[in-house]
Amino acid sequence: MDNTSYAVIQTGGKQYKVSPGQVLDVELLGQDGAEVSLRPVLLVDGEEVLATPEELATASVTATVKAEVKAPKITGFTYKSKSNQRKRWGHRQRLSRIEITGISRN
Repeated sequence: MDNTSYAVIQTGGKQYKVSPGQVLDVELLGQDGAEVSLRPVLLVDGEEVLATPEELATASVTATVKAEVKAPKITGFTYKSKSNQRKRWGHRQRLSRIEITGISRN
């Protein structure tokens, strides 16, 4: 087998598979340049897999917030026929672009 290490983290109600050096967009976390610690749900180090809460108690994933970005705009339109009732709306989610700096088992 290959000797790669990765983790599955949980943030913003979603789970992401990450490895060191990876850049991804997640729900808004903090200011630019801030160092954040993320909770791993699963950690794979070569052929060893850590999945239980006892094994993951000492594990951590660190990341640096690089920038605040916006997701693509979502637009919608609702109407009711024969009553001249129309509403057009839009939403653009704010996200944090982070770079995974390390995965540690301690």
